[in-house]
Amino acid sequence: MIQEPPTTGTGTGAGVDTDVCVIGAGPAGLALTLMLLRSGVRVTLVERSTAFRRDFHGEILQPGGQRILDELGVLARATARGAARLSGFQVLERERVLLDVDYGRLRGPYDHLLALPQPHLLEELLAACRELPGFTLLEGHRIAALRQKRPDRPCTGAVVNGPDRVPVTVRAQVVVGADGRFSKTRALAGIDAGRLDSFAHDVVGFSVHAPGRSTGRVRVHRGPGSAVLVHDTHPDRLRIGWTLPHGGWRGVARRGVEDIRRELAEALPQYADLVHGQITSMADLTLLDVFASHAGEWVRDGLVLLGDSAHTHGPIGAQGINLALQDAAALHPVLVSALADGEPTARRLAPYRDRRAPAAAAVHRMQVVQARSLFGGAGPAAFLRARAAAVVTRTPIGTKITREVAHGQDPAGVRTDLFPVLHVNRSL
Repeated sequence: MIQEPPTTGTGTGAGVDTDVCVIGAGPAGLALTLMLLRSGVRVTLVERSTAFRRDFHGEILQPGGQRILDELGVLARATARGAARLSGFQVLERERVLLDVDYGRLRGPYDHLLALPQPHLLEELLAACRELPGFTLLEGHRIAALRQKRPDRPCTGAVVNGPDRVPVTVRAQVVVGADGRFSKTRALAGIDAGRLDSFAHDVVGFSVHAPGRSTGRVRVHRGPGSAVLVHDTHPDRLRIGWTLPHGGWRGVARRGVEDIRRELAEALPQYADLVHGQITSMADLTLLDVFASHAGEWVRDGLVLLGDSAHTHGPIGAQGINLALQDAAALHPVLVSALADGEPTARRLAPYRDRRAPAAAAVHRMQVVQARSLFGGAGPAAFLRARAAAVVTRTPIGTKITREVAHGQDPAGVRTDLFPVLHVNRSL
């Protein structure tokens, strides 16, 4: 692929010539960009925010995602900025441990979860991209249109609007939609999101400063009416997710912050002081609409969807970033091959979809089962289900299940053989 500097301009009609235009600088978009750049592909990355000033959902890295970042040489540097190491998952009811999934049973060095603030990860990925030729970043730009002669013709790039609303035309052989669960790229292509309301709960999230109160695990505290997820995060904070019946937030919000504080303190008595002291207004709480989706199409001529743009999952089991990074690793060699042959068609891009769609579907099925077990009501039946699961986790079958959750059904790795001779430090 050609690596000369891209053509640019200013004012109306400004343009960029590139090989691949990636929409969205999240973990998947940036990881794919880095892989492509190291394979000699020119990439223009379009990101609507500036300096990553936006809300982030999800920061827990499963071992499979850690491995990919380690193979890219960015995990150690991102972790050094600050992260929390978590040894596994626990389910508790009235402080009694019903289920304890220990990642220490997995093979090192990927024998733990990692709560890594997304800005730390994104900044390291971006820094690595900036070191390579062929990279153009359009920060503060939003996609406005796809370049197509007709809807049934190949996509040849995108038109994006900058902070000054001046359009910039990005001429590319392939556009990658990596812009999340509400993907504008997907919508502009007229591709149905395939939303599935498979989960009976939404999640209200917040974090509290909690020095000396770390747990070292992801914990699910089950109560009579709901469940609350708690895990450590950097620096010296606890991230908390309160589950509510799907669509029930409006009624809860009408009760006001005092009632919410009281209910949260009852659900988490060990953190009641933090809840009462730090949840001061409704602005401290963020609602996450929990749903699954599986896009009707993942690939077209000159267009491909990646990560949450192609498939969305609930927060259970911390699978979102893991799946997205593995998508990027699987798409990378497919794109490199198609571009080398000058044939980035739906047929040539289809092996990516054929490989990753079953993995995404398997996670969805797993999360539906987990949601019923973790967030179902308390009582004898729920207790017996949890105890049965606890027995299984201590067997070889349990270790196998934990390994599949940690690394995924299809543990894609980075094709570093497609990179030029390049020294990459791998360490954890």
